[in-house]
Amino acid sequence: MRNKGHLARPGDFYIRVRARIVALTIVMTLSVIAAQVAQAQTFSVLYSFTGGADGYGPAAGLTMDANGNLYGTTEYGGSLDDGAVFQLKHGLSSWVLNSLYSFTNGNDGENPEARVIFGPDGSLYGTASSGGSGAVGTVFNLRPSPNFCRSTVCPWNISVLYSFSLLDGGGGTPVTEPVFDHLGNLFGTTILGGPDEAGIVYELSPMAGGGWNETVIHTFGGCDGAAPMGSLVFDASGNLYGTTYGGDGSCADGTVYQLTPAGSGWQETQIHRFPFPNGDQYGLGPIGGVIVDPSGTLYGTTPYGGGGEGGTIFNATLSGGSWMLGLLHDLGSGLPLAEVGPVASLAMDTMGNLYGTTRSQGAYRSGSVFKLSRSGSSWTFSTLHDFTGGADGWRPLSNLIFDSNGNLYGTTYGGGECCGVVFEITP
Repeated sequence: MRNKGHLARPGDFYIRVRARIVALTIVMTLSVIAAQVAQAQTFSVLYSFTGGADGYGPAAGLTMDANGNLYGTTEYGGSLDDGAVFQLKHGLSSWVLNSLYSFTNGNDGENPEARVIFGPDGSLYGTASSGGSGAVGTVFNLRPSPNFCRSTVCPWNISVLYSFSLLDGGGGTPVTEPVFDHLGNLFGTTILGGPDEAGIVYELSPMAGGGWNETVIHTFGGCDGAAPMGSLVFDASGNLYGTTYGGDGSCADGTVYQLTPAGSGWQETQIHRFPFPNGDQYGLGPIGGVIVDPSGTLYGTTPYGGGGEGGTIFNATLSGGSWMLGLLHDLGSGLPLAEVGPVASLAMDTMGNLYGTTRSQGAYRSGSVFKLSRSGSSWTFSTLHDFTGGADGWRPLSNLIFDSNGNLYGTTYGGGECCGVVFEITP
C-alpha cells in the first residue's frame, strides 16, 4: 500500500494542474482566526477512511440512491492503492461501508477524482483520471453482479465505456463526472487534449451494435480558457455550462462558458473571462463548476481572487442577450493570502439558499462548510462547520448533497482516522 505520508501534501490534487501559482511571501502566523457564529446544527462523521481496502483521499462529492445510501470514490486506496468506489449503507444505528470496486491501473483506469452518478438504467457511471488503454483515463460503468451474492460485501462489475488517448485527439485526464442528456448520451470534460493540450468537452453516444463513440464537441485554448475542471450542467433548454481553470497566460485566468446545440455541432459563448494575471472582483481560476436554477441563473465559485484574495461566490444572469455577473460574497475578507476558497460546485436548497465548502479557510485553516442565505436580492454568509484537521476531517474538496430531510452530506480529503471522512450536517 502507498505510504499514507503522501496525504501530508496540502490536498492539492486539483491545484497541481495550475500552470501558474502566485508566489506567496506572507509569513503565516500561528494565531487562529476567530470563527463566525454558526447556525444551530449537528455535525457528525459517518465514516472515517483507514487507508486500506476501503480507500483514502475522497476527492469528490457523493451520490445518494432512493433508499438514502451514499456512493462515492477515493483517489487512492482500495486493494491495489489505485482508488476505489464505495457505498455507505444506512443501517439501523450506523453506516456500513461496502467497497464496490478497486481499480487496478489496467484497462479499467486508476485514481478517480470525480464522484459517480446514476444513469438512466440505475447503474453507476464515472471517470478515472488516469490509466486505461491510453494511460490518460477512462469512463466506466459499475453494476451489481447478476449472480446471487450471499456475502454482505458484494463487489460490482465494471465495464469501460471509453479509454482516452492523447494520440487520437480524444482528450485525457478526466477529473469531472459525466452527465447524461435526455437521449442517454454522456458529456464530460478532460483537462488535457486538443491542439493546445488545454482540454476538451466530449460526448459519448451509445452505438447500435454496442460500445460508445466519442465526439469532441469543443476544444479549449488561448483566451478560450484551459483545464476545464468544473463539472458540466444542463439547463432546461439543453445548453451546457462549465468553467475552465486557466488560460494561455496573457488574456484569461479562467472562464465561465456556455455550449449551445447548433445544427450538427455546438456553439460556445464565453459568459465571463477572468482577466490575467490577477482576475477581477469576481475572482479567478474557477475549479468547481456552476449550477443553474429554474430561472436560468448560474451560480459559481472561485478559490482565489476577489477583494480579499480568498475566492468568491458569484452569479451570472442573462439579460438582453448578454450575461451579467454579480458578486454574492467575497470570501477573503480578513484572511491570509494562503487560504484557498471553494474548489467545488455549490448546492442549492428548495428556498434558493446556497451551500458549499472551502478548501483551507475556516477557524483552523482546514476548510469549512458555509451557507449563503437568500433574502430578496441580498445574501447573508454564515459558517456551518469549521474543520479542525482532526477527527472531523481536513480540507473538503467536495460539493455537498441533500437528502429529503434537508440534511447535508460531503467528504474531506484528509483527516479523520488518517485518510478522509464522510460527514453529515443536520439542521
